[in-house]
Amino acid sequence: MTGDLLIRSVRPWPNVPGTPPVDVLCEDGRVAAFGADVDPPPGVAVVDGRGGVLLPAFTDAHAHLDSTRLGLPFRPHSADEGLAGLIDNDRRHWRSAEASVAERATHTLGRTIASGATHVRSHAQVDVDSGLEKLEGVLAAREAHAGRAHVEVVAFPQCGILREKGTAELLDAALRAGADLVGGLDPAGYDRDPVRHLDVVFGLAEKHQRGVDVHLHDAGTLGAFQVELICERVSALGMRGKVTISHAFALSGVDDSRRTELVELLAEHDVAVTTVAPGVREPLPLRQLRWAGVRLGLGQDGIRDYWSPYGNGDMLDRTWQLAYRNGFRRDELVEMCVDIATRGGAAVMGKALGLTEGSPAELVVVPGDTVTAAVMDRAPRTVVVHEGRVVAAGGEVV
Repeated sequence: MTGDLLIRSVRPWPNVPGTPPVDVLCEDGRVAAFGADVDPPPGVAVVDGRGGVLLPAFTDAHAHLDSTRLGLPFRPHSADEGLAGLIDNDRRHWRSAEASVAERATHTLGRTIASGATHVRSHAQVDVDSGLEKLEGVLAAREAHAGRAHVEVVAFPQCGILREKGTAELLDAALRAGADLVGGLDPAGYDRDPVRHLDVVFGLAEKHQRGVDVHLHDAGTLGAFQVELICERVSALGMRGKVTISHAFALSGVDDSRRTELVELLAEHDVAVTTVAPGVREPLPLRQLRWAGVRLGLGQDGIRDYWSPYGNGDMLDRTWQLAYRNGFRRDELVEMCVDIATRGGAAVMGKALGLTEGSPAELVVVPGDTVTAAVMDRAPRTVVVHEGRVVAAGGEVV
């Protein structure tokens, strides 16, 4: 039966240490019941969780499936320093990949699903060089895995909007072609005109009634100024809950008083934030953001691409990186990172995941004695469930 499943022998988070395993019954794509030795209704599929930890499925809230080279021969990193150098390097090389955008995106999305993520937000580059080709590749990957994950696609102006004539028109075409959100990139630091840049982004969002996800690498006072500009647009257009700021490095590059002002502003206007646990920037104030009620998600960013050799498609691995970069050792702090990587990212995408009766059956079973042990060991996922159906097992897509 569609969306009906019984998972034997799992230990639902947070009641993991020392608790006996239970069975979980899913009906019509939702969690229906927890119990010991549950008898499955006739015709319901049964899978063995092997005593593993049951978590809400992971959410990759910030990916770039259009640029991935995962599974292809390794290429040494060849970009010049700085954001412009990375952008130019991608432009020079993306057409020489051994596989099409669609093939590469489909493979990496499959690895992400096999690792336990059933919600993904991917940015797809739209510019005068690639046109809509990269967007079409990511849309093809979404279609290829349509029964395995919910995928949102952002029309992303990787090369800026104002620098090259015709980019705004291409973003408009991308939204008509199936993109779910419109993106932006450093309106001040890269495009050098934050007002005009945001005019285009929010103008398209209003025209197409879509959400917004802006890359904001600009740090310090310049980045803080743009956070304020974005929140002003949200207020003026009534877009609470529909806007995300990715990276938001300004939050870790200002003094405590200014940071508090920015966090409270984000909470007031319900602007979400995503991080990728970067290795060369100060970590975001995770606890402060969560205490304020800001929706906060985790993503992988680029995955073995022309920007960076890092990334493997595994959100549990990225969860470990988030905990490590923040210096977390206590179980409750490591579990907070798990929450950011699962329920937090889903909330950024407007979804509510959980492990209670009635929650969507978006689940992953991970081997481990505790949640922290599961993060540290990162063993292949036992079972991955999307809409009450098994979509991956033993680290491989079904």
